[in-house]
Amino acid sequence: MNNTDISPLLEKVETADSAESLLEAVETLANADDEASIPTLIKVLGYNNPGASVAAVEGLINLGDPAVPYLLEQIDGYNYGARAWATRALAGIGHPHALDLLIEAASGDFSLSVRRAAARGLGEIHWLKLCDEPIEKAQTRALTTLLEVLKDPEWVVRYAAIVGLEKLALSWGEAQAIALTDIEKVLKDLIKTESELAVALRAKWALRNLSFDEN
Repeated sequence: MNNTDISPLLEKVETADSAESLLEAVETLANADDEASIPTLIKVLGYNNPGASVAAVEGLINLGDPAVPYLLEQIDGYNYGARAWATRALAGIGHPHALDLLIEAASGDFSLSVRRAAARGLGEIHWLKLCDEPIEKAQTRALTTLLEVLKDPEWVVRYAAIVGLEKLALSWGEAQAIALTDIEKVLKDLIKTESELAVALRAKWALRNLSFDEN
């Protein structure tokens, strides 16, 4: 972390008078790698500036765990765009304190962009940081949610659920052999029944990455 006073950088974000100047100011603030920037970076997620939001998300992910409490506390229940960006940040950080939110968002948010980000995020959890419940129980909750999300009406969300399943399985290894067998069966069945070619191909790719027989 930097010990430099970032007040001028915060002010530049607040006073930016164009999309270009806002993007530049947010990128500079994000690169400062200072926890004092977290509230402002989160505020940017609600602006109608995708470039600035991407920069803010990257900055929050780089700051890591310290950003999680702020994101959980300030996640926007009304602005689905801001909520999607915040969910992407939480997914990228992967702290298990976001597990409940990611589960709820993946299975029930009305915004497909939020559901997609949350589904991917369920495969990114750093399980060894979990202290509130047994790891295996938490992983089972994530697995159950992802299997349900495979029924989502939006193909991009189903695609994200496959990505989440693959990463979840890779984090398990052989310790959860029964769960891995369940994932293998689901992916093989999905290849046969999925109407969207991109999703079926992603399921096949996941089987290959997990060293399952995809035929």
